[in-house]
Amino acid sequence: MIVMLRVGLTGGIGAGKSTVANRLAEHGAVLVDSDRIAREVVEPGTEGLARLVAEFGEDILAADGSLDRPALAAKAFADDESRHRLNAIVHPLVGARTGELMAAAAPDAIVVHDIPLLVENGLATAYHLVVVVDAPVEVRVRRLVSARGMAEADARARIRAQAS
Repeated sequence: MIVMLRVGLTGGIGAGKSTVANRLAEHGAVLVDSDRIAREVVEPGTEGLARLVAEFGEDILAADGSLDRPALAAKAFADDESRHRLNAIVHPLVGARTGELMAAAAPDAIVVHDIPLLVENGLATAYHLVVVVDAPVEVRVRRLVSARGMAEADARARIRAQAS
């Protein structure tokens, strides 16, 4: 019997998940990147973006109508309730798109799911194997500030919001 091998790849923001995921993809794994899907489901004209605007206000939009991620982050990561509201909108949309990608993969594929919030969402049992990527907090902050241009306070807030 041919079985698709599902690997959950997780770790905090800035830990190096994308680097590990890309290495696995170079060796033939099918990559399902939850962060990429999360960006896709809130592109202009999508249900996801409309729901975020309804929940968090029009000031989360950039001048061109796209999502102003720093503006959303300032609201959504301000407290646990706001973060839960964000996740309640985005996670079901990401799940639906992930299902579509899984259906398109070969039955014998090794599928690596890059999921930053795998632990927080209790998803570990859905995978044959879970790989956790970790790095010290200060390394993660430095990466987020230098590579992503994030303010240090924002980087620390994002790190605190995720499980350790």
